[in-house]
Amino acid sequence: MGKLTSAAGFIALLDEPDTELKSYALEQLNALVGQFWAEIADSVYYHLGELDESLSFALGADTLFDINSKDEYVETIIAAKCIDRYIELRNADDKTVAEIDPRMETVVDRMLERCYRDGEYRQAIGIALEAQRIDVIENAVKKGSKKELLAYVLECSLTIVQNLSFRNKVLLLLVDLYAGLEEPDYISASQCFLYLNDPVHSAELLLRLLSKDEYHALLAYQIAFDLEANASQEFISNVVNALPPDPTAGATSSSVPTDSAATEAADPSAMETETPAEPAAEPTAADASATSLNPSDSALSKVHQILSRDVSVRLHLEFLSRNNRSDLLILKNTKDALETRGSVFHQAVTVSNALMHAGTTSDEFLRQNLQWLARANNWTKFIATAGLGVIHKGQISRGRALLGPYLPREGVSGSAYSEGGALFALGLIHANHGNDEVVNYISGILSGTQSEIIQHGACLGLGVAAMASAKEETYNSLKNVLFTDSAVAGEAAGLAMGLIHLGSANSEVLNDMLQYAHETQHEKIIRGLATGIALLMYGQEEKADILIETLSTDKDPILRYSCMYTVALAYSGTGNNKAVKRLLHVAVSDVNDEVRRAAVTALGFVLSRTPSQVPRVVQLLAESYNPHVRQGATLALGIACAGTALPDALRLLEPMAERDPADFVRQGALVAMGMILVQQNDTACPAADRARRLFERIVADRREEHLAIFGAALAQGVIDAGGRNATISLRGHAGVQNMAAVAGMAVFCQFWHWYPYTLFLSLAFTPTAMIGLNKNLEVC
Repeated sequence: MGKLTSAAGFIALLDEPDTELKSYALEQLNALVGQFWAEIADSVYYHLGELDESLSFALGADTLFDINSKDEYVETIIAAKCIDRYIELRNADDKTVAEIDPRMETVVDRMLERCYRDGEYRQAIGIALEAQRIDVIENAVKKGSKKELLAYVLECSLTIVQNLSFRNKVLLLLVDLYAGLEEPDYISASQCFLYLNDPVHSAELLLRLLSKDEYHALLAYQIAFDLEANASQEFISNVVNALPPDPTAGATSSSVPTDSAATEAADPSAMETETPAEPAAEPTAADASATSLNPSDSALSKVHQILSRDVSVRLHLEFLSRNNRSDLLILKNTKDALETRGSVFHQAVTVSNALMHAGTTSDEFLRQNLQWLARANNWTKFIATAGLGVIHKGQISRGRALLGPYLPREGVSGSAYSEGGALFALGLIHANHGNDEVVNYISGILSGTQSEIIQHGACLGLGVAAMASAKEETYNSLKNVLFTDSAVAGEAAGLAMGLIHLGSANSEVLNDMLQYAHETQHEKIIRGLATGIALLMYGQEEKADILIETLSTDKDPILRYSCMYTVALAYSGTGNNKAVKRLLHVAVSDVNDEVRRAAVTALGFVLSRTPSQVPRVVQLLAESYNPHVRQGATLALGIACAGTALPDALRLLEPMAERDPADFVRQGALVAMGMILVQQNDTACPAADRARRLFERIVADRREEHLAIFGAALAQGVIDAGGRNATISLRGHAGVQNMAAVAGMAVFCQFWHWYPYTLFLSLAFTPTAMIGLNKNLEVC
């Protein structure tokens, strides 16, 4: 008889039903316990439910522990205990990582080898991502199907990995692996550079592609389009600065009419223009001169054109203008039902019209109802004028000409509300595309006026136009307004300061804003700064944790409210478990209703990448006794599930919209329904038809509460956004978080306090068009 090398055979007999076999197994194990004690004790502790002790003996068994076995015992010890414990230790601090038992590391490595042998590369990558093992990720990708696994790693690193530092290491690894492919994946590599906030290497990648053949030049164009759609103004500016100058810059600047030149010819009839002044396909001087350039210079010029954002803005403007399918009868019926019922409803119809015609350049409804429009006064007039900026959003070359009759003019005394609204409108037209000329123009008016209403509009316009540009002069102009301690102007200045430095986490700016928030006595200014502080921390994830901890313990409920939106924006789209737990805890524990409402609303931002999870997460909150919590749940559903027509979300919202006893909860539910059903037709989605009829019924009901009517009217504009050719999305087509959309949605949520903020929702609108271009950037 050969020498025994394991007690596994006798241990297996213990599972037999026959008592004699069990007795025989115990006798033999008793004789072998001195030799195979670790293996025997391991199994005994496992069957006793003492998994920690079982793991300890399994590690002591060393190679005698057969990880290749597929039985429940091995799977439990490996999956439930050893790997989980290993991941826990690897995610602790450096000192703990150094103290990991080498035997545990050996077992995990053996398990990974088993994954390689079985072809379970994704399983190995999953373990590696959670355990922060860069070496394992690289090995798994090289052993398996590289293209498929690289896409899997990129997706998982953005959705599963919650440590920002490790995620950046993974992205750097991916860049090297993409470059090492037989046909390098340049587009995915450019995404990695964007997440790494590395404009220099993005520019180098573009230049490398432009130096190759025509196919690679086309790839460079596509990468440039992806960058202009997803990157901040500051990032794009840095990419442009790292590229060689545009070879056709002189020709372009001498022959393309500037905004100021267009303004000189402005007259009141300009407002009646429905379409862009020049045909969208008209070739520019740059296109003409490009024919005389060598191919590489011509390609470089086109990249500059794309990064200037003029190409995409022009194409989207043409698409929305030509395909406008808005139903003016809806607006007419709403106006007729609400015409004699106060300025709040006038604002509701104005905003609904602006959102319904966002980017279409169609102001037909306003021109048909000039007498009704003339009744607007004070802030209603401000919103009506600002709404023109949403309607004409993207008319960059003619913005000042279109708004000329309303903008401040030297020697002409006009309505401060119209002038302030026009400055806000000018910012909305140039939203996230503000050139120096427009920014300097608004800054000049801001510094030269003492009217707090005009300052309010100028601050909002500056914040939108120069969003994420981090321009120091613009920031200083806003700070000067803030320090005047005017409640109306200071609120807009505090918000705009956050927009200018969106996502920068600039410590100096943060200190300025926090300090003034504690010093001022004006609640409106504190609210503006609270939102601005949250915008400052966009996308910072754990880097924002120190600020979050500080704000969460502040005695001022407005700053705790700011804390909730800081969590929302810092962790937007990450699904971070820690952030979700914090928000859920505050939602049921804070003593202030507004803070609790903000905490629930913030869940929509954090979970926006996985909308199907949100109805389950907020279901109990939607049934809360506290109406503020219920209202937060409605907005969370609207934000995360926008454009999805998700049945689970609608099942929660429909009864709240019709029967909730709190009018502001019904308002939130109605707006959220409009967001979820945006661009859904009645045939494909019967819920859209039910929603439209519900909106009409509430608007026409004179016994309905004012807030619910406002919500229904607003929802009518949202559901038909952009002439029924736009949807609401916080992510770009490549899955990248859309910074402008997230910021716009966050400010929109503040309409609870200030109705002009409703217009910020237009920043989250995305035209639903697939536009194909040829190598000359002409529509195919």
